[in-house]
Amino acid sequence: MKAKSDRLLSVYILKSLVSGSGSLSSLLKEARSDNPDANLALVSEYTYGVCRWYHQLAFFSSRLMDKPLRNKDLDVHCLILLGLYQLFHMRTPDHAAVNESVALTRQLKKPWAKNLVNAVLRQALRDMSALEEAAKADSSARLSHPEWLASAFQADWPEQAESLMLNNNQRAPMILRVNSQRCPREDYLSRLSEAAIPARPGPHTSTAVILESPVEVSELPGFEAGLVSVQDEASQLVAPLLNPASGDRFLDACAAPGGKTCSLLEYTPGLSMQALDNSESRLARVRENLERCHLEADLLCADATETGAWWNGEPFDKILLDAPCSGTGVIRRHPDIKLLRRQQDLAELNALQQKLLMSLWACLKPGGRLLYSTCSVLRDENERQVAAFLDQTPDAVNVPISIDGALPCSIGLQFLPAVAGTDGFYYALLEKQ
Repeated sequence: MKAKSDRLLSVYILKSLVSGSGSLSSLLKEARSDNPDANLALVSEYTYGVCRWYHQLAFFSSRLMDKPLRNKDLDVHCLILLGLYQLFHMRTPDHAAVNESVALTRQLKKPWAKNLVNAVLRQALRDMSALEEAAKADSSARLSHPEWLASAFQADWPEQAESLMLNNNQRAPMILRVNSQRCPREDYLSRLSEAAIPARPGPHTSTAVILESPVEVSELPGFEAGLVSVQDEASQLVAPLLNPASGDRFLDACAAPGGKTCSLLEYTPGLSMQALDNSESRLARVRENLERCHLEADLLCADATETGAWWNGEPFDKILLDAPCSGTGVIRRHPDIKLLRRQQDLAELNALQQKLLMSLWACLKPGGRLLYSTCSVLRDENERQVAAFLDQTPDAVNVPISIDGALPCSIGLQFLPAVAGTDGFYYALLEKQ
């Protein structure tokens, strides 16, 4: 998609996203390729911001318009939301937000919308306090989440639901994983200090570093040499929870994009790693990460549930199943999840998670351990999923685990962003008798 301005490019991206044609990351990647001269930082600010506050902005829009726009005018809808985002959540001067939004109607080849956009945004300026008050009385608008997801959070985490959603609307910190085999964390913190990049150690692992402000990876000392990678602290716990030994035969069953694969190999040199994913393009990401970090693994593109097609019958000592899930624990990093995920998606995901557990369990040796993880905060994908598996699998036992900052569940433990400061992440450790 090509566009003459950053705002117009943002509207194109938002229109594609709202119509279900791609994710924010894929659309921004396409935009970067097609518009090399665009200010992608500004486009990201616009598009991420509108996604983050979409349900609130749509609430404002509905109160400012007599009737909703037709489906064929989705671009005008996105233009209005972008204007409202600038007015309510950015420091854009009022006249600039209004006038530039109005001017874009011509570039959209919809001059009829000029008066509409002008009227809506100017009315928003006049009614700003009243609109914000009205949003406080509407939970979906106040917390900017779809109603079905807000209800699910409330049902699963009644005491934490509101703080969870408020946290989802914040910008996530940039967190690094230091390869402590090559550079102790304290040494790397010193290197960051020398580079004038403020940072502190993460509280949950010995490898995590939290940056005070995000930077381009090209600015990170030793990034291209593989001394450090970008990875949330909760997902760095895979290695210490499984604690593999050198020479162990290890399976990372849903490996892309490879952050956990690399963290395991850094944690345990000499690990015999097979990394599996069902997407060749996503597996290429794993390969890129391995090469940058100077690590080796046997990569295989295959469906993990079809074990007869890829498994040679030799059991694994340890298995990581980082299962496909709703992604409800990483909304602060991927706010478009609130637009793309549908309630009806959950049943299909639950079925796939159970199928993966049942299929991969056969590949684990007696006495071996499987770590089940998701970046979800929904109990149906997490402890209830594992409980159902344990009920059907006599030789599977739960291994109790405990980590400071995580909430204990009936099975496993849950990280919540508002409680632990990490992404929302679930872990359950199972052993084969």
